[in-house]
Amino acid sequence: MTDVAAYPHELKPIAAEDGGGFVASFPDIPGCLGVGDTPEAALTDGRQALFACIDALKASDRTPPEPSGG
Repeated sequence: MTDVAAYPHELKPIAAEDGGGFVASFPDIPGCLGVGDTPEAALTDGRQALFACIDALKASDRTPPEPSGG
């Protein structure tokens, strides 16, 4: 099983006029995002999305990138 916690993440606020909350992204897996009302919720959602993205890469016979540790 992949340790999604090993992948570095970025948390950014979402502007109030765009609905507010936070977005979590993972530089090692472009396009993989999670959102939530709090930073913690965004990170939890993001890690679930990250697991799904890695699983999809494996299912298509592509090797997921190793965590950069950044």
